[in-house]
Amino acid sequence: MLIAAAGVYFFYGFLVPVLAALVIGFASWPLYRKLLTRVGGNTTIAATIAILMIITFLVIPIGFAVTYTTGEVRNWVAWAIHANRAGAETPNWIVALPWVGAYLDEVWTKYIGSPGALGELIQAVSGANIGNIYRAVLAAGGGAFHLLLTLLFMLIALFFVYRDGFSFSKQIDMLGERILPNRWERISRVVPATISSTVMGMTLIAIGEGIVLGLAYWIAGVPSPVTLGVLTGVMALIPGGAPLSFTLVSIYLLASGAHVAGVGLFVWGTVELFIVDKTLRPKLVGGPIKLPFLPTFFGLVGGVKTMGFLGLFIGPVLMALIVAIWREWIHEARNAENSESVPQIVIDEQAPPPSKPIPRVAEG
Repeated sequence: MLIAAAGVYFFYGFLVPVLAALVIGFASWPLYRKLLTRVGGNTTIAATIAILMIITFLVIPIGFAVTYTTGEVRNWVAWAIHANRAGAETPNWIVALPWVGAYLDEVWTKYIGSPGALGELIQAVSGANIGNIYRAVLAAGGGAFHLLLTLLFMLIALFFVYRDGFSFSKQIDMLGERILPNRWERISRVVPATISSTVMGMTLIAIGEGIVLGLAYWIAGVPSPVTLGVLTGVMALIPGGAPLSFTLVSIYLLASGAHVAGVGLFVWGTVELFIVDKTLRPKLVGGPIKLPFLPTFFGLVGGVKTMGFLGLFIGPVLMALIVAIWREWIHEARNAENSESVPQIVIDEQAPPPSKPIPRVAEG
C-alpha cells in the first residue's frame, strides 16, 4: 500500500495523458488490428504509422482550432471590457427580433448599456470581475506549452499501448481473474466495447459536426466561425446541443437581415443532423452503452472541470463505464430474482420409470 501510494504521488502528473492514451487505444483498436495485419504483424511499424496518422488527422487540426479560438475569445473579452467601461448600445438585430426584441432591448440596456453594468453582472454571476476573466484567458493561451507537453506524453504512452497492447491485456486479464473471478470475463468484454462506442459515437461525431457546421458558418458569413464551430462541437457532445447551436446562429442571421443565409444554414444543419443520426451514429455507436442525457452532461462538465480539454474525451468514457457497471449489477440482481422465482421440480423416487427414455436438452 505504501509503494502504491508513493507511486500515485510521484506519477500523478502522468495520470491524464495515460488515461487519454488508453481511451484512444481502446477506441481505435479495431482499426489498429487491420493496420497490423497489413504490415505483416510488426507491432513497432504499425504503432509508428498509427501515431503519425493520429498526429496528422487529429492533433494538428484540433491544435489549430484551439489556438484560433483562443484569439477570438480574447477579442470577445476585450469588447466586454470596452463595453463595461463606456457602455454599448443594443445591436439592431436584437431589436429587430419579433415578439422578444423589445424585452431583450430593455434587458441589454439595463445590464450592458450603461457603464459598469456588465462588470457588476459578471461579478454577481461568477464572483470574478472582467479583468480576472481576461487574465484567465491570457493564462489559458500561455498554457499552450503545458498542453503540448501533455500531448507529447499521451502520444508516447499511446505508442506503447499499440505496440505492447496484446501482452498488456493478457496481464490485466490475469490480475482481473484473481480480483473478480466471477465477473471479470463479462466486465472485461463490456469495457472495451463501451469505450469504443462512447468515443466513436460521441467524440468523433461531435468533432465532425463542429467542423461541418463551422464551415457552414463561414460560408453563411457568421462572425467568428471557428469559435462558433468549436462551441458547436462541444455542444454536440450533449444530446440536443448541436441543433440548439445552429438554430441560434440561424436566428442571428435572420435578425441581421441575411434571410437566405439564415434559412440555408438551418436547412443544412437539419439535413446534416438527420444524415448523421440515421446513418453514421448507429454504425459508430453500436455498443452496449447508450448514455442518457444526465450522465452525458455530468461526464462532459466533470471531465472538463477536472482534466481540462482532455476531459472532453475522458469524462464521458468514465461515466459510461460507471453506467456499464451499474447495469451489470442490475442484470445480475434480476437474474438472481428470476432464478429464485423458478419453481423447483420434485422427483418422486417411487414413481415407475417412463416407457421410453427422456431426450436430453442438447438433443432436443
